[in-house]
Amino acid sequence: MSESPRLHTAGTTLLERARDLRPLIEREAGAAEAQGMLTTPVVDALHEAGLFGVWVPEPLGGAESSPRELLDVFAELSYADPSTGWVVMATTLENGTAGAYLGDDAVERIFTGPRMPLIAGQGTRPGVAVPENGGFRLSGRWSFASGMLHSQYAHSLGAIEGTGEERIFITPIEDVKPLGNWDVLGLRATGSIDYAIEGAFVPASQSHVFDLNEPLRGGAIYRLGLLDQALICHTGWALGVGRRLLDELSRHAGARAGRPGQIAGSDAFHADFARAEAGFRAAAALVRETWDDVERTLDSGRTLDVRQETMVRLALNHITSTLAGVARFVYASGGTSTLRDGLVQRLFRDVHAGTQHITSGPQVLRECGRELAGLAQGQSWVIFTLED
Repeated sequence: MSESPRLHTAGTTLLERARDLRPLIEREAGAAEAQGMLTTPVVDALHEAGLFGVWVPEPLGGAESSPRELLDVFAELSYADPSTGWVVMATTLENGTAGAYLGDDAVERIFTGPRMPLIAGQGTRPGVAVPENGGFRLSGRWSFASGMLHSQYAHSLGAIEGTGEERIFITPIEDVKPLGNWDVLGLRATGSIDYAIEGAFVPASQSHVFDLNEPLRGGAIYRLGLLDQALICHTGWALGVGRRLLDELSRHAGARAGRPGQIAGSDAFHADFARAEAGFRAAAALVRETWDDVERTLDSGRTLDVRQETMVRLALNHITSTLAGVARFVYASGGTSTLRDGLVQRLFRDVHAGTQHITSGPQVLRECGRELAGLAQGQSWVIFTLED
């Protein structure tokens, strides 16, 4: 357990470094999409900037950023390229929570060397873990392992045979059988393949209970637990990609100002753009308000109550659905120029891949509405549902 209940803050250094990398990330985005994973220059630059340590506990040499700081970093990287933002948010979530929750022996094995480890995998649809002396034998098959092609370790959900207890298991990438098949509409550069593990031995110290919310090292952010921390990832991603789409449409319209028949001279477009900006800014404001409240709670040493758990889910759901609407508006407003291969087309495809994620699905929205309407008295959040 952390020695201090207070929330650690890292400052703006990593955000500034992320912003400085934007030209490189933008130049490499096309090549990354073509090869199905980020390019070596981008991965190297992210390491050199310390961005893969943005979530790692400070005692392990990481930045241990606060939720608001993480939102800003992920938004900045996702603005430059949605796939880059996605890889960084996914791997840093998993190396951050590994650093906070794994046993000392595991941390000594994993968090060594000149670079932060990259951990990628899947926390749904558990495999089976059979207890064995000093650990478990893990087997299973998982889908959509965000950033797997960049990782040195896998993060996989497994259910203990005999008890059903769900735990996260961290295994070396050598124990992973990649299944490929990243044949998707968007986010093609994330290397988010399916994979299998067949009877790999996992020492007990390289696993932790899925819903653990008391860290062995690090501060108050890790009291959110794995699921609520994952919501930070997808929220920051949506903030960055939505902002980029609206900025690109503004540039597109401005470049055509003065030409007959262009959207720059359309009153209807002006009004629609204003509505899109207002809607996106309002959704972003809800995100900021919600996570400001979370930070105050964490800094006071408390954990989130049910209403706060509802609001972090609702804020993500709302910014994600708003982003989907922004993407449709920008794509339609761009006319035939967005139909062709290019930045806006790629952003449109990436959005419609990212919005399929389970964290912002319709079930979550329904449950949020039920709690907000006072129809879930005495119930608590268990992943994406409210239960007694």
